[in-house]
Amino acid sequence: MSAGIYIHIPFCRSRCSYCDFATDVFRNEETVERYVCALVKEIENFELLNFTRSPQTNLTNFADTIYFGGGTPSLLAPRQLEKLLSAIHRKFSVPSDAEITMEMNPATVSFQSLRAYKNLGVNRASFGAQTFDDAELKRLGRKHTAADVRETIELLRTANFDNVSFDLIAGLPRQTLFDWKRNLDEALKLNPEHLSLYLLEIHEGTPLAAQVESRRQPQPDEDLAGEMYELMVETVAEKGFAQYEISNFSRAGFESKHNSKYWLCEPVFAFGVSAHSFDGAHFRRSNERDTSRYVQSIEKGESPTVETSEVDLKSEFVFLGLRLAKGIDLREYENRFAARLTEEYAEDLSRLAEDRLIELTENNLKLTRKGFLFSNEVFAVFV
Repeated sequence: MSAGIYIHIPFCRSRCSYCDFATDVFRNEETVERYVCALVKEIENFELLNFTRSPQTNLTNFADTIYFGGGTPSLLAPRQLEKLLSAIHRKFSVPSDAEITMEMNPATVSFQSLRAYKNLGVNRASFGAQTFDDAELKRLGRKHTAADVRETIELLRTANFDNVSFDLIAGLPRQTLFDWKRNLDEALKLNPEHLSLYLLEIHEGTPLAAQVESRRQPQPDEDLAGEMYELMVETVAEKGFAQYEISNFSRAGFESKHNSKYWLCEPVFAFGVSAHSFDGAHFRRSNERDTSRYVQSIEKGESPTVETSEVDLKSEFVFLGLRLAKGIDLREYENRFAARLTEEYAEDLSRLAEDRLIELTENNLKLTRKGFLFSNEVFAVFV
């Protein structure tokens, strides 16, 4: 089974109010260089035989996707990206047509840097537009403007990127349905190959959570968020985008191959601070979340892994697979786990079908359009 490789770059120009990822504010080049060197060492020290505790897991060092996430990977200098890719190619078997994605933030790239990334093998760009309203961007703590988003798209096209994705968030504080419609229209005008459209989630411990709690920002309106979700599904479908996952839409052939590995429970080798690896069957490993401690552990010759946990694969196979529009193959479930899902969850499935949250056939289980909107209610059955 082919694996994916995930590389976490934690540095950002500033921290967004809603973000709960492992990120650090960019301070100086020396800090970034030290982190890149630690990443290279972690990759070089990777041993396939030590990756999983289970001898039954069928793993190879063949990896057909590489994903640089963050943070803001586009803060890397091309020479730093080259170091990382060289280390990956020395350690793993990577085909020439591998999908190599780099997350980018608007206003952090130039034509020169994009051309350098492209020449190094990056063939997919994903960046966070979030909204085309400058006032909303400011409230979120984003440093770019709507004009920067448009300029970034233009630079990507000039640099010959033909697989571009960007993110938008619905349900922002004070955002109206009209505002959201305008965001969708602006996004579609830019003609990307892929869109990730999310409903805002407020995570405990973030500045936004504190702002809502203190009433400096309004509590999200769930009914309005539902209307926004319905609007986005209809709007992007009219422009030829297929919804292949709850929050992800693409033109034919441009689905994210790397992200699909998570939903299909395929192995991912992950490197960097807070990176989470999965052997595709039994175990998940997570790295140190603090950047300084991560780097120090690597420099001391110690493992940055802080936790290895056993995965309930039956549960994950269902609730992750149900995120996909095609749902899950019930025959595959039976072959894989020697059990029938329809028998194990007969009463729950009957209730969910009656509520029109799922569509169940002899060989397939998938969410309905209403089920996508209330997916957490469905997933709770299987967790």
